[in-house]
Amino acid sequence: MSRIGKAPVSIPGGVSIDVSQGNVVTVKGPKGELKQQVDPAITLKIEDGTVEFARPTEAPRHKAMHGLYRSLVNNMVHGVSNGWEKELELIGVGYRVKNTGQLLELTIGYSHPIYFYIPDEVKLETESEKGKTPRIKLNSIDKQLLGQVAAKIRAFRKPEPYKGKGIRYVGEYVRTKAGKTAAK
Repeated sequence: MSRIGKAPVSIPGGVSIDVSQGNVVTVKGPKGELKQQVDPAITLKIEDGTVEFARPTEAPRHKAMHGLYRSLVNNMVHGVSNGWEKELELIGVGYRVKNTGQLLELTIGYSHPIYFYIPDEVKLETESEKGKTPRIKLNSIDKQLLGQVAAKIRAFRKPEPYKGKGIRYVGEYVRTKAGKTAAK
């Protein structure tokens, strides 16, 4: 993680970073504001449109924290300037999706529909065109929250290895297994 930690985070135009008491980093941009508590051992230096991170020793814990907090702040900067997006698709006969505001309704082969409330920080959009697989588009400035919500939706019906049915990320490859062969 030390190679990641050594790389400076560039601050694009319209984004401001503040470090307050207790090592709380606040990143403000055109899309919103994010906060992250940084380990007290890691020091931040903001100058010339970049943020640099430094660690006190070469201890394994400090090396890990160095790379971790650099990545978290970089994700925050990218989120408030460009935002993050995840897309899921439903593969299976009769699988449907629709949303009413932030309430997601999934029909994925169970005896009942599944209702899942998406947090307000995540923007939800669903597509259901005839002849195409239903899709769920999630947008947010917070990469951690977005990934957690997408993983929870995927967990309702993970892709199974024989037919590949289930909820998967767009572009995800699911390795299929051969089924049983009939006895002669």
